[in-house]
Amino acid sequence: MSHRHSLTYPAETSFMEEGSGLSKDDPPSRCGIVRISMPSVLRGGLFFLFVFFLLSASASKVPTRYGLSGLSAFVDGGLLIPNAKQANFYDGRDGRPNTISRVLHSQAYGEQIWGSLKNQGYLQGVDNYSQITLADYPDMYYKLTYQIGMGFRYDYDNGLGWLLRFDYSTLTASGVFHINNTASATVLTNQGQYINCNMVGRENRIYIDFAVLKRFALGGGLELELSAGFNFNNTKVKEHFMQIGGHDYSILDIWGTDNLYAGVGTYEYINQGGIGYGALGGVALSYAISGVGSADIGYTCYYTKTVYKQYNESDAFAMQHVVSLRVNLNNFSFFD
Repeated sequence: MSHRHSLTYPAETSFMEEGSGLSKDDPPSRCGIVRISMPSVLRGGLFFLFVFFLLSASASKVPTRYGLSGLSAFVDGGLLIPNAKQANFYDGRDGRPNTISRVLHSQAYGEQIWGSLKNQGYLQGVDNYSQITLADYPDMYYKLTYQIGMGFRYDYDNGLGWLLRFDYSTLTASGVFHINNTASATVLTNQGQYINCNMVGRENRIYIDFAVLKRFALGGGLELELSAGFNFNNTKVKEHFMQIGGHDYSILDIWGTDNLYAGVGTYEYINQGGIGYGALGGVALSYAISGVGSADIGYTCYYTKTVYKQYNESDAFAMQHVVSLRVNLNNFSFFD
């Protein structure tokens, strides 16, 4: 059997006893008298005090922003980690703008390469430069390099902002390929039938970034910054050469033809780079100085298209990584 408990008010007669000030003709009250004891008051007060102090403690843990507000100028510098996928432009394969065979088998440079290797004792039984063959192509990679630049940013009091940044880098691509000879088994000496040759490419890049920002105060002058935006870049190939027997031979096709001749003279440089685009995302830890600016250390990831002549038009996007230091100054003026 279940028991039901009901809540009832005291009988009306309890309100109409002598000395209560109420007569039997007075209408009864809908609510009874609530007796509140001192322990109840103390418990309620302690509860409200606990809630008050909890809210106060939570509010005190919300850090105030120490950093930028308004227009700022900054300089940055760091380490660029390029993608080897784009360095393959310099591997010298047939079909590229600059090829190894175009120079190695040309009369203008083939004679020089053959004569230099023969005089240094690398060749035995090789009668002319046409007997020198290419054993393989290099696997190219970029060396770590610098990135420096400057820019402007605008920060709002709520931590949002945007920046416009200009960066510059000089990149060097490197790889090793081998040459041998199919006419004789004892052609090359001291290197296992092969001669090791270096391939080198150099280029200049300019990055133009536009990004939106959000800064979060961490306390103690520290802020966390997140960024995302767009990138435009311009690549210009400056050098492309191979090193054979201690001598450099440029394979940069400045003539725009497959035929090389001695004494061709000087021709205007043909731009083998181009303008690319992509996206970026970044994170930075900032130490802010109120009224002055901030010093940041950050990481930026690029997913960009880098354009080269007759190369990777349909597959040019690759990841690039930058770790950098940045100094922001928000107390500058062009008119001071």
